[in-house]
This record gives sequence, C-alpha cells and structure tokens, in this order.
Amino acid sequence: MGGAKNHGIIMPDADMDQVVNDFMGSAYGSAGERCMALPVAVPVGKKTADSLIERLIPRVESLKVGISTDPDAHYGPLVTAAHHKKVSDYIAQGVAEGADLVVDGRDFTLQGYENGFFMGPSLFDNVTRHMVTYKEEIFGPVLQIVRANDFDEALSLPSQHQYGNGVAIFTRDGDAAREFASRVQVGMVGVNVPIPVPIAYYTFGGWKRSAFGDINQHGPEGVRFYTKVKTITS
Repeated sequence: MGGAKNHGIIMPDADMDQVVNDFMGSAYGSAGERCMALPVAVPVGKKTADSLIERLIPRVESLKVGISTDPDAHYGPLVTAAHHKKVSDYIAQGVAEGADLVVDGRDFTLQGYENGFFMGPSLFDNVTRHMVTYKEEIFGPVLQIVRANDFDEALSLPSQHQYGNGVAIFTRDGDAAREFASRVQVGMVGVNVPIPVPIAYYTFGGWKRSAFGDINQHGPEGVRFYTKVKTITS
C-alpha cells in the first residue's frame, strides 16, 4: 500500500453525535498512525461546520494520552522521536499556511515519561485543498477540517486528492449515500462507517497513490494474485 489521506464527508442531515464519536476514534486512535485513519473532516455548509467544530473542541481537549497499559488512555506515543518532530513540523507548517489551529497538542508531556514520544491531539479548522499539510499524509494525532459549500465540492476533495485509500460519508439520506459511493474516486467507501475496512471476504485496497500494482489485497483480488488463467479451446 501507498500513503493515505482519508476524508469523512459530513452532510447537514448527519447524526452529529455519531460523527463526533466516530472521529474521536478514527482520527486519534492509535495516535493517528494507521493507513485507515480519518484525518480530514469535510462538513457541508457553514451551519454543519460550525456545529461540528463546537462539538469537537471539548471532546478533543478531553482525550487522554497515556502508556499502553493505561486502560483509560485513548492513545499512546508516536513511533519514534523523528516522527514526533515530523508531525510537530507539519502542525507548524499548517499554522504558517493560514489554517486555524484550534487545539494545539505539541506541548504535551506525560508525567514520568518526559522523554517519551507522546503528543497531545491537535485540531485544525479552515484548512484548504491548496495547503501542503492537506495534500500530504501527516500520520499523527491531527484532525483537519476542510469546509465545503455543497455536496459536489465535498465530493471533489477526496476524488481529486493524490491518495484514494478510504473515504466515508455521514448522512441519513440514502440517495446522497448512493450518489457519493458511485461517483467518488476512492477505493474503499464507508456509509456512516468511519473506517471502511471490509472483512477479508472482500477486497482491501485503495486507488491512485494509495496502491501499488494493478490489483489489491484479500477477497477475489487476493485469489487472482495467486492464479494463472488457462484457456482451453476444443
């Protein structure tokens, strides 16, 4: 697999309590260090965006960072000191690019583990598609909000991004869900599912720079990888 920059589209009719709960786990779980994390939230319409940010801030600020044996911790440290610096640099770059850093987790330290690679959660608002921090994979506990005016603009964001691993849409409208799933240019799509990883009976894998080669993993594609086609004519 290649890189990823998975988007979560939030329609005005979405269940906002579910949306916020899902982003807490999908954006910040495992410190954001997984290929199927959901680090980009795309609320459709100003009212949706304002409601989302109002609900997100206290939840993000309440996340607990801790060691792996702490049952109350929501996530643990980043993988290395070098990666900790890389994520910190991305946050600084986001500020320099003009995004609003609503919650800044860079100064977090865990008592008793001051030399560890722990980082608090960060939250950006008013990120745009032209920013480097949007175009590239941060791979850390950072959630970026990219506001969209309407459905088509929201659809274009993951479709035009260099990565196309996974995407989700949060809505109660079946027509919007079908339209989005049909048109979006991403390999794995979730409808009210924040991390759209199918069970192994089905194929797992993304599109564009999120994949290598011409086939994906698991399911029929996995069988095809180990199969030679033989054609017999009689």
